[in-house]
Amino acid sequence: MPHAFAGKILEVDLTTGRIEKRPLDPDPVLTYAGCRGFNAKLLWDLVSPETDPLGPDNVLIFGTGVLTGTSAPTSGRITITCKGPATGRYLKTNVGGHLGPQLKFAGYDYLIIKGRSDRPVYLTIDDEEVRIRDAAGLWGKDVRETTNRLVELSGDPETEVACIGPAGENLVLFSAIMCSFYNAAARGGGGAVMGSKNLKAITFRGTGRVTVARPREFSEAVFRAIEASYADFSAEGSYLYGTSSSVAAVNDLGILPSYNFKTGHIENAHKISGPYLVEKGYLKRRMGCNACIFSCHRYCEVSSGPFAGAYGGGPEYETMSALGSGCGTVDVELVIKANELCNIYGMDTISAGGAVQWAMECFERGVLTEEETQGIRLDWGNPEAILGLLELIAFRRGLGDILAEGVKRAAEKVGQGSSRWAIEANGLEQSRVETRGAYGYALAFAVNPRGPDHLHTEALAEFGNRPGGRAVVAKATGDEKYAFPRTLEKRAEIIRWHEDCYSATDALGICAFATTSRYGVTPEMLAELLSAAVGRDFSEEELMETGRRTINLERAFNIREGADRSNDRLPYRLMNEALPRSEFIAAEDALRMNEDPKPVEVLINSPEILNQMLDRYYELHGWDPVTGAPRRETLEALGLGDVARELEKLGKYD
Repeated sequence: MPHAFAGKILEVDLTTGRIEKRPLDPDPVLTYAGCRGFNAKLLWDLVSPETDPLGPDNVLIFGTGVLTGTSAPTSGRITITCKGPATGRYLKTNVGGHLGPQLKFAGYDYLIIKGRSDRPVYLTIDDEEVRIRDAAGLWGKDVRETTNRLVELSGDPETEVACIGPAGENLVLFSAIMCSFYNAAARGGGGAVMGSKNLKAITFRGTGRVTVARPREFSEAVFRAIEASYADFSAEGSYLYGTSSSVAAVNDLGILPSYNFKTGHIENAHKISGPYLVEKGYLKRRMGCNACIFSCHRYCEVSSGPFAGAYGGGPEYETMSALGSGCGTVDVELVIKANELCNIYGMDTISAGGAVQWAMECFERGVLTEEETQGIRLDWGNPEAILGLLELIAFRRGLGDILAEGVKRAAEKVGQGSSRWAIEANGLEQSRVETRGAYGYALAFAVNPRGPDHLHTEALAEFGNRPGGRAVVAKATGDEKYAFPRTLEKRAEIIRWHEDCYSATDALGICAFATTSRYGVTPEMLAELLSAAVGRDFSEEELMETGRRTINLERAFNIREGADRSNDRLPYRLMNEALPRSEFIAAEDALRMNEDPKPVEVLINSPEILNQMLDRYYELHGWDPVTGAPRRETLEALGLGDVARELEKLGKYD
């Protein structure tokens, strides 16, 4: 068995019931540094442009990182890849917790699920014993009930469960794969893919271990990474308050998405922040994923009032905005309850919140009436509206059946101009970053192969508010002065660095909070960890090139599916409606640019702004500026000649 690998691929065909175990060759995996890129290559090989995301020919690929299951800090991640139902294109979703290590301890680096069962089933992986079992007694149960029952049946409290709730069973296009209650592979509809296969759950239990090639060298590299992480600018805040620590500050800047992105500010935003959860006693404990040193996950409870008894993980920043400010409320107890419903029904809080917000704006504009909302007044901040719509969506009842398709399809069905306030691109609801106030993020969201969100390129460095981030900008551009979010200069360079680093981070099974959201663990440190783990030397440059190879393969997948430059866009509102620029931002901009204060202006992701950044981005990548496709010579230089040849056969090159 090669060091750092479990050594096997497990493949399960639900149509035939066939279970196959085969040896894993680490060489092609290391071409991509690990699971994210290798997952993408498996997906490229196993599905075709004709594959229906909700059909039996789609596959679900669970890939563990090369460092998953080791003592490397934050090495608890696993990547799940498939053709996504929300967009019909490439979907990579990544999840923490302890599921990845358990799969690896059971003896498998990769799990590939094919086909479709003719009845509800679940899969159990218990070291060498792998079985497909009847799930008739589980179908219809929520995530908590399912997880508790399967852990009980396993006889081991450390058994990890990946399952779907009612939303996944009902093929809600933003349903999540929930991993042991609170960790979610949420974006893009992986839960619907499981539901389409009649696969209710997978249990993971392993008693093996992961070895490294150079133990002493690896331990030293681990120690350096831990020390660097603790020294990072935001490490303490992450532990104390989690990702929602920044809500109030972002609101003060005027870039907290509120009221369906109509504005970047809401009164009393601090009431849906991490510090407020602590001050008011909602936070009961902090939780961390495997080998995590930050423990940024929250566990909160509501003890009194109309939502007494509500509990769950988080809420994270994205949820606070999606189900809080975005819906016009700063009632943190309501947000905790809404978050709980999403978790037990198995839905992505970002897209679910986006669907609720879109419906609320439709109601405000008279596009939806009480007759169409089952008598619920969809007023901003109305608890009955928020909680009621979440239930309707999960069970596809009434208006929920339309919203379960996502806001793109819902707007197409409802019409009346409602696509103008459907905050999506290519079928995925945008995550809660106000890209009109950060042009690097705007570019990153527009080119993200799964749609507009932050979990492909976390470019916080462009804000210039942390030393590690400024150092990254200097490295990517030659000068830290470009660590400024409201300029077009050097955005493409900054985003390309973050893409490559984020891809390599995913591949190794490391949390992006260690490398591209915080900047303690550098690519050089990642290369040291990888080298010591596998016994093969990787330089920082070689590691970053593996990230670039993955980025190009993911792009090629979508080009094969019919995407082109026109798909590199943002939601209509963000490209065509200006966001008022706050006095705070105006003053900050003047200070940063050494200019006199200017009148308050507006911010926008106009096509002109976006196209200027795209031109430079394509040039850096070696992609065709008209079609957006990776050039043949670019793919060949990255060792993707077979991908280039297939694109050529499909007529993607003149």
